[in-house]
Amino acid sequence: MGGAFLAAAFLARLGGRIGLPTIPLFILAGILLGPHTPGIVLVSDPHELEMLSALGLVLLLFYLGLEFHLDDLRTGGRKMALAGGAYLALNVGAGLAFGFAMGWGTSEALVLAGVLGISSSAIVTKVLVDLGRLGNPETRPVLGIIVVEDVFLALYLAALQPILSGADSLSAAVLDAGKAFGFLLLLALAARYGTRVVSRLINTKDDELLVISFLGAAVFVAGVSEWFGVADAIGAFMVGLMLGSTASGDRIRTLVHPLRDAFGAIFFFAFGLSIDPGDLPVVLWPVLAAVAVTLAMNVLAGLAAARVYGFGAGPAANISTTLLARGEFALILATMAAGAGLDSRLSPFIAGYVLILAVLGPLAAGRAHWLARLLPGGRDGGGDGGDGSDTGAPQSTRTGEVTSVG
Repeated sequence: MGGAFLAAAFLARLGGRIGLPTIPLFILAGILLGPHTPGIVLVSDPHELEMLSALGLVLLLFYLGLEFHLDDLRTGGRKMALAGGAYLALNVGAGLAFGFAMGWGTSEALVLAGVLGISSSAIVTKVLVDLGRLGNPETRPVLGIIVVEDVFLALYLAALQPILSGADSLSAAVLDAGKAFGFLLLLALAARYGTRVVSRLINTKDDELLVISFLGAAVFVAGVSEWFGVADAIGAFMVGLMLGSTASGDRIRTLVHPLRDAFGAIFFFAFGLSIDPGDLPVVLWPVLAAVAVTLAMNVLAGLAAARVYGFGAGPAANISTTLLARGEFALILATMAAGAGLDSRLSPFIAGYVLILAVLGPLAAGRAHWLARLLPGGRDGGGDGGDGSDTGAPQSTRTGEVTSVG
C-alpha cells in the first residue's frame, strides 16, 4: 500500500516536470508494478486494493456532487437532458454499430455499446480539478452529461445483467430496472427536499466529527445504492449534492480534498494493475478503430452540447476532450463479459481501449485549444464562445465557486 502511494507520487512528480497530467502516470505505475509486467511486483492480486479503489471512486464523485449545485439541476434540467441525450445517442449508437461490425455476437455488441458510450466519471472529475475548470461555464454541461450518463448507466446495467447471464425472464429485467430507477428517484427527492434536515443533522463545529459524518454518509449511501442496482458512484454524487448546499458545504469541500486526492490516486493505480500489456497486440487494430470512432463522436457531441448552451468553438472543444476518457464502467462491463463467457477478445480489447483513452483524454483536455481552431468559428474569434472562458489553459477557481449559466 505504501509502495503504491510512493510509486504513484514519484511518477507524477517526474511527469509534472514535463507537463504531463497525473492520471495516466498513476495508471502507468499500476501497470509497471503489477503482476503482468516483469520486475518488482508490489501488488500480486488487484483485488487486494479493491475496497480502497472503490473508496477513491466514491470520494471523486462525492466531491463532484459538492461542486454541482442544486440550482444548476433545477434551472438547467431541459438543456442537461438534451446535451446528455445527444451524447449518449451518438456514442452508445456508434458503440453498438461498431460491435455488430466486429461480428463477435449480439451480447458482445451490447457490451461494446456501453464501453464506447459512457465516459469515466472519475477521470472527468480529476481532469476538471487538475485543469482548474470547475468554474468555467462549459463545465456545467460536462457535469450535466455525467449525471445523465450515470442515470443511464444504472438502468443499462440492470437491463444487461439478465441478458449476459442468459436469463429469459423479461419481467425480472424490468423489475431490476424499476428498482434502480425508483431508488434514483428517491435520492433525487431527498436532494431536492431534504437539504434543511440534513444540514441540521450534520452541522458541527468539530472538524473531526464533520469528516466522520460526511465520509460515513457518502460511503453508506454508495453501498445501499449497489443493493438497488445503482452505481455506488451516483449514490455518493447525490450525497455530495445534498451536503454541498448545507451550511457546512464550504468546510466539507476543504476537508475532503486530501482524502479525494489520496484515494483517487489508488483508484487509478488499481486500474493499472488490472491491465496486462501482453494481451494488447491481439486486438490492436480494433482498439485503434474504436478510439477513432470515439474521437469523432465526442467532437460531434461537444458541438451539439455547445449549440444547446449557446457556446462557441472553445467551450465545444473543452466539452469534447474532457468527456473523452473511458474507465471504471468499461472495466465493470469487462468483468461481467468474462463471467458470462463471452468472446475472449473482449477483455483485452476493453483494457487496451480504456488505457489509450485514459492517457489520451487528460492530454487532449489540456490542449483543447488546438481542437478549437479546427471547429466552426474557431478561427474567427469564436473560440471562447463570447463568454471569455479559456479554451485550453488551466484557469484558477476558488473552492466551492461554480459559475451558473442560466
